[in-house]
Formats: sequence, structure tokens, C-alpha cells
Amino acid sequence: MTKGTINVSVENIFPLIKKFLYSDHEIFLRELVSNATDATLKLKHLTNIGEAKVEYGSPKIEIKVDKDNKKIHVIDQGLGMTTEEVQKYINEVAFSGAEEFIDKYKDKVDDPGIIGHFGLGFYSAFMVAEKVEIITKSYKDEPAAHWICDGSPNFTIEPSDKTERGTEIILHIAEDSTEFLEDSRIRTLLLKYNKFMPIPIKFGTKEETLPLPEDAKKDAKPEKVRVDNIINNPNPAWTKQPTDLKDEDYKSFYRELYPMQFEEPLFNIHLNVDYPFNLTGILYFPKMTNDLNIQKDKIQLYQNQVFVTDNVEGIVPEFLTMLRGVIDSPDIPLNVSRSYLQADSSVKKIASYITRKVADKLKSLFTENREDFEKKWNDIKVVIEYGMLSEEKFFEKAEAFALYPTVDGSYFTYEELFNKIKAKQTDKDDKLVILYASNTDAQHSYIEAAKDKGYEVLLLDSPIVSHLMQKLETSKENVSFARVDADHIDNLIKKDDTKISKLSDEEKATLDELLKETIPSEKFMVQLEPMDSNAAPFIITQPEFMRRMKEMQATGGGMFGMGNMPEMYNLVVNTNSALVGEILNTKTKKKQERLISQSLDLARLSQGLLKGKELSDFIKRSYEMIK
Repeated sequence: MTKGTINVSVENIFPLIKKFLYSDHEIFLRELVSNATDATLKLKHLTNIGEAKVEYGSPKIEIKVDKDNKKIHVIDQGLGMTTEEVQKYINEVAFSGAEEFIDKYKDKVDDPGIIGHFGLGFYSAFMVAEKVEIITKSYKDEPAAHWICDGSPNFTIEPSDKTERGTEIILHIAEDSTEFLEDSRIRTLLLKYNKFMPIPIKFGTKEETLPLPEDAKKDAKPEKVRVDNIINNPNPAWTKQPTDLKDEDYKSFYRELYPMQFEEPLFNIHLNVDYPFNLTGILYFPKMTNDLNIQKDKIQLYQNQVFVTDNVEGIVPEFLTMLRGVIDSPDIPLNVSRSYLQADSSVKKIASYITRKVADKLKSLFTENREDFEKKWNDIKVVIEYGMLSEEKFFEKAEAFALYPTVDGSYFTYEELFNKIKAKQTDKDDKLVILYASNTDAQHSYIEAAKDKGYEVLLLDSPIVSHLMQKLETSKENVSFARVDADHIDNLIKKDDTKISKLSDEEKATLDELLKETIPSEKFMVQLEPMDSNAAPFIITQPEFMRRMKEMQATGGGMFGMGNMPEMYNLVVNTNSALVGEILNTKTKKKQERLISQSLDLARLSQGLLKGKELSDFIKRSYEMIK
């Protein structure tokens, strides 16, 4: 038997590892299973190249929980270690790394910039164990070794009678970590971190019913047997070639990733690149809501099929964090506990690649089946519009597939829209005015007024559309967006054919004075406009700039403080309306005020601005007038 002291100058390094290295104690199992997987895959490689003269077979990793004796066993059938290798890899290499880590970072242990090059995964065992044993036999023809350490720098190594190749790690669980002796806890951790590890992981057994043979008697009962309970899927869809997968395979994998998600994804994007970095994965577009926050943290990040995190900020561009799926890359630099992403040039390249790949896929979906793409537009538009705002390269590529739907259900690309409306919707200053509505019911009368002129009206109702229009107005020449209720239609697209008012200047001044006496100036800015005689007498509008700034403020960005400003509306009064002429010619002041109040309330009602007591008073007054 060999006894020794691990050569470290930091007295009792284990509490320091426990405190500084890993914030989350549960990852001990991830690390130990990952080490077991590495040992098994290394053996596979050595047998393939003929260096290991042994039968690889069908190895698996087994996890056992011995609750009575407060022990957890992690057993593999990998390449194992000789006594010398235990001495080297367990006592020297890892501990020198641990000492280097503690020495370097003891003053800034919360710093997320710690680089994980220390090979310390095994020592995460001491976060939950008061004593750890390693029983290991190498694939080489050498005796087995038994290493024991009680969490102090002292260890022993003695011969073992283990005859089978591989390594068994025994954790003697500490009193403050007995939660890990529950089968349900271990099962949850294995499903969280090791669900897609490339080596089968056995955790207990399960009962299976054998199928009856064809010649079985009618009253024969199927035989039940106990079989290994393999908890993982060693060959998940993202590790396969896209050509080997059907549409149903992708849907099936989606259900495996999100068992509680009952809606099918709209489509998927298979990522597969090996230069200048390694990255595989599958991203899914789920049905989106207009809520920008509810969907995030659904993409899972893996390193060589080991789950790392579902916070992929930095690796996946912000606008794609609303998608779902898996990304797996050995080249993503993480800190020693795999908890934080490192700032690194390769990360930017990965994000750029994913952006390009998603844009290319969207373009091909649009080109191959435009009708189907249009049907899905409302479910994916938030992601695409967000991408157009936040990623310049995506904005450029989106020109080919971003759609602009109309209130009548037609869909145009920007180029198609431009060509369709430029003849009619270019104003006297040679500016193209793109009209849009955000709510077809609330803005129905304004939409109809625009249609009467032969204008197209888009339906743009996502929460970030104000930001997107601002972006389009700055990137396109001589283009502006105007919501149909931002002014009366002749003012939204001003032509040379100016309408003549039926009222004289003197009559307009009298009318203006009369309106200002009755209409609250803190809520409405009155403007007199000559319009078609059949147009509404009173129209309430909200200036495009003010309203848009408030909307942008509400979703982040825009002019500071706009969101706190009171609602201000324009009241456009049609000087060519017969009713307006009647108001002016009515003899009694009381009747004039009643007609103005009633007309204003009708305009407010059409905009959904009449509520509470004012609405009740209006209804009561209207009944009185009918009498």
C-alpha cells in the first residue's frame, strides 16, 4: 500500500474547491459521467487504431445509489488506469491545476472570466462526498488499483482485486448532501445533464413485456422480464446527417426535447459545420406570440453531447434566443465550472454563422413554398422583425423573404410593395408614403377612406413595428410610413390637387372660435381642413411622430420621456361637411354646443376613446335626441 500527501501548499484545498470552483453542487454527477464517457470513447479510439489489443464490446456507464450505506457508485467500462496513472492524473496533474486555480483566482472568485483548463472535473466529487474511492483496472495487462482520499491532502493507493476493465468511483456522501441519495434526484440530474451522452447510461432496471411468438396459444400470457434501464439517447438527431433524417425524425426529437410542449414546431434548421469551428445542432421555429420575453431560454447548449446551459446569450444572436432546439460545440469557451461563456472571437464567428444559416433557410422556405411561408408569417414575424432591427447582415438578407401583409390578406416583399404602390402613393414632394393599420377593427373607417382612394394599407401589428419602420425609413430613400389614423387621408398623401373650402376665411375664423370654446384644448388640437363633402365631419387623428415615439418608448428605445407624455389628439374638422355648415349656421349657442359635443363624441366613439361616465352621458343624450 502506498500512502502519501498531495503536494499542495494550500492547506486542505477541498473546502476551497467546494466554495470557489462550482456554485452548483449538483454538477458533480455531470462531471463524473463526462469523465466516464471520455474514458470509454478513448478506449474505442485506441481499439480502432489497434493500439489497445482488447475487445471494445458494448460498454455502458452505470450509476448506483446505495441509500443505506450513503454511497453513490459511478462505474464505467472504459480504458481504466494503472497505479502509476492514478498517481499522475489524480494526485499530480489535477491537484497542480487546483492549486494554480486557487492561487490565481482567490481574490476574484466571482469573476466569470475564469478559463477552464485545469482538468478539475473529478474533484467536484468532494462537493458532496466526505470520502472518495477510485477502483480502477487498466486495459493494459497490469494490476488494478484502489485510491482512497478523505477530503484532506492525504491519500492511500493499494492493490485491488478488480478483474474487469474500467473504473468505479465510490462517493461516501456527506451529511449536508444526503439529497443526492434519492433515486428521483439522481434521475432528474441524469436527464438534465446526460440525456444525450454518447455512451448508454444505466440507472437501475425496468420491467418489459416480451412480445408473444406467432404460434402462441390464445390464453398465453406475455412474459415480463427486467432489463437495464438506459436513461439516455446516445444518438440524438443533431449528431446525424440531415440526409439521414425525415421530417418525422425532427418532430420526434422536438418532442423528446420538450415533452410538455404539445404544439408542433413550424420548421427546423439543421446546423452542421466543421470549419473554422465545430458546431452541430437543430433549431426549431415554434409558434410565436407577440410577447418578446416569454419564449427565451429554450435553446440548450451542449459540449460533446454534455448539457451545459440553456442560457445561450452571446452564442446565439439575441433575436434567435426565442427559438428552441440544441447547439453542440466543443469550441465554445466556457469557464472551469462550465457556467459562463468566455468572450472570444470564435463565439462571434459562431453567432455570425448561425445568423447566416437561419437567413438562408428562411429564404429557401420562402422560395420553395411561398404559400406555406405566408401562412406561417404571423407565427414567425416577431423573430424576423427583431432580427432585421438588431443584426445588419440579417436585415440585408431579409429583403428576400420579409413580408408586408395588407389588411386584405395579401403579402408583398418590400420590392413588390414598392412597385405596386409607387404610382399612386407618391406625394407631391416625390416621397413614397406607405400606409398601415395596427388594428383593422379600431381603424376600419380610416382604412376604408384610404381604400376609396385606391391606396394599399398594410397590417403591421407586432410590438416592435415602430422600431422597424424607423429602420426602414433611414435605410430606404424617400420613404415614410404613416398609420391610417395619423391624419385625414388627403394630408397623409398630399397631392397637388388642393381641395377648396366651401367656407370663407371669416366663416372659418368664427367656426374655429366656436369649436375652441366647446372642445377641451388640453386633449385636442383643432385643425380645419377642406375634404370631400361625403367624408366624416369630425375625424380624430394622432400625429404619427408623437404616437410612434411613445410606442418605441414602451418597447425600449425612442425619445427619452415620450412614454410619460399625456395622450394628445388632433381633431380634424371637415369644412365641406353639411353638418359643419349647419353647426355654423345654427342660431342658438346651446344648440351649437350640443351639436359639437355630439359630433366630437361620435368621433371619439369611433376611436374607442369614449369611456366611463362620458360614454354613459353620450348614450343618455343620444336617446334624448331620438325622442
